[in-house]
Amino acid sequence: MRTWLLIVLLAIGTVLMKTLGPVLAGGRQPPAPLTRVIALVAPALISALIVTGTFTQGQQLIIDARAAGVGVGAVALWFRVPAVLAMLIAAIVCAGLRLAT
Repeated sequence: MRTWLLIVLLAIGTVLMKTLGPVLAGGRQPPAPLTRVIALVAPALISALIVTGTFTQGQQLIIDARAAGVGVGAVALWFRVPAVLAMLIAAIVCAGLRLAT
C-alpha cells in the first residue's frame, strides 16, 4: 500500500513540476540543459521504484523470480519486442519460476 501511495505522490509531484515550471518562468524558455534534466526526472524515478520493488524485501537484497522476470523483459525490450508483449513474457517467466520452486 505504501508503495502505491509513493507512486501516486511522485506522479503528482512530477505533473506539478512540469506545469508550475513554465507558469513560474513567465513564458521564458528554461536553459537547454535544465530542459534535458527535467525530461529525465520521471523515467529516473520510475526506474528507481522498479529496482527497489524488484530487488528488495524489507531491508534485504533479494534475487528471485521477480529479478528473472525483469531481466527477461529487459532483454525482450532490447530486441524491440512491443512493450505489452515484453511485460507478458516477463510475467510468464516470473510465474513459471515461482511455480517451479
